[in-house]
Amino acid sequence: GIMPSRVLFSLFLGLTAAWLLVGAGSVLADEATDARAALKAAAALFCATPETAAEMAAGLGGADVLFEERRVVEAAGMARDSWRLGLASGAQLRLQRDLRGDHIARLTLEYHAPFAAATRPLMVALARADCALGEGRLLTYGDRGAPDRLLLLDSDLAETGGDEPLNPPMPPLPPVSADAERGVNPAAVRVALVDSGVNYLLPEIAERLARDAEGMALGEDFWDLDDRPFDVDFSRSPFFPLHHGTTVASVLLREAPAARLVPFRYPRPDMARMADVVAAAAASGAVIVAMPLGSNRIGEWRAFALAAAGQPNLLFVVSAGNDGRDLDVRPVYPAALELDNLLVVTSADDFGRLAPGSNWGRQSVDIMVPGEQIDVTDHRGAAGKASGSSFAVPRVAALAARLRARHPEWRGPELKAAILALAQPSPFERRPRLRHGWIADPTRF
Repeated sequence: GIMPSRVLFSLFLGLTAAWLLVGAGSVLADEATDARAALKAAAALFCATPETAAEMAAGLGGADVLFEERRVVEAAGMARDSWRLGLASGAQLRLQRDLRGDHIARLTLEYHAPFAAATRPLMVALARADCALGEGRLLTYGDRGAPDRLLLLDSDLAETGGDEPLNPPMPPLPPVSADAERGVNPAAVRVALVDSGVNYLLPEIAERLARDAEGMALGEDFWDLDDRPFDVDFSRSPFFPLHHGTTVASVLLREAPAARLVPFRYPRPDMARMADVVAAAAASGAVIVAMPLGSNRIGEWRAFALAAAGQPNLLFVVSAGNDGRDLDVRPVYPAALELDNLLVVTSADDFGRLAPGSNWGRQSVDIMVPGEQIDVTDHRGAAGKASGSSFAVPRVAALAARLRARHPEWRGPELKAAILALAQPSPFERRPRLRHGWIADPTRF
């Protein structure tokens, strides 16, 4: 059965004291060892289901472990009990207990190690309903402080040998002159993609990257501020990152065989850097900028709006989003920005009906194209299907790239006008919900 909570609190306190004695107030030599011990003890402690902050603080020894925060959220028969504890060592434990009724459904336990004047995520452990550890993950960091690799751990939080790269260097490409590049593919069109990055280790992505005369791949990471725009998005979890850009890029490159990709990883830590993204896209020689991303906060997009307005020859193809709402009433940005060089697209089914969950707007959204169950290649190189306005964006950007290959003198205004001229009223939409209609098959043009 479950041990009494105060016995487990004492066990946890003893381990905490041991860590502090070994460290003697300085940085421990092996942070991973500390993290393993902390998470194993915390798993047992948290399974004892402490009910109050006072109980937790008293059991953890007051001065040695400082209670910082607790939050309980209940919905649909489930409760999420989240704790954040600051250790005297400077480390932090973040514990999350998902409850179904009185039963524990899942435990998620994170250890954040001291770093500079704050902390940074180091290790996570996942426990099953019986409170036994199932797996874990360990983050390593590069010289500049950005996450470098994600090591996979077993139920004892030992390394399995499996890992995932998070910030690998771009692969080298053979040197080639600008004239030679034009000779190999005279219709090559550079398209910028602003997303979570791309997995440029995949050959099908690497061979389609735009490059300079020395063979260096173009593109930048405006999240980490380096030249490695690898497909990783930590906005939801540092241990279970999202991957989005590679799937989007796979659609764009398939439907625009002459396109050369310039990937930019979007600046989640500081969206004011979007002005630099726009400048970099213009400097790369791209006229078409695909942006399958957005948020509800207009303040995050002010820098982009000013920069984009200053580049009238660029065409920004942006997604309407997937919240199932009218953007004229409840806007999403950058889709709802009033910019002449913005082309806002959403997803339809194959029959011209607005796809379930896709956003619309009689004034805010320009067109829709089929974007459901689209063939994609994911960040691992595996084939799959994807749906949503994010996958309408690369289809329209690819259409723009094909048009520009045929009309290299065209810039943003001409491309936008030509695409809008292809839109037709949908036969299945009784009341128009878009400004210009839909394009049944963008690959026909």
